[in-house]
Amino acid sequence: MAFFLNTKIWQTGALEWWGLIDNEDLFLGSREFPQPPDEGDEWLVRATGDRFKVINREIVRIGRGDATLC
Repeated sequence: MAFFLNTKIWQTGALEWWGLIDNEDLFLGSREFPQPPDEGDEWLVRATGDRFKVINREIVRIGRGDATLC
């Protein structure tokens, strides 16, 4: 899968998306993850409350969530 992003991302067998952001494996969501991710896309991961956005071909965490949202 080539999405032309500078962020390393992968999908698990459970159809969950993960990414290596700031040397940390972060859960990017499952159904929330945009297909295909494109410049300017923004989404909220329901399980963690984290908010991400694609900026300059990189996935950036723009908001930290609260684990009590689960």
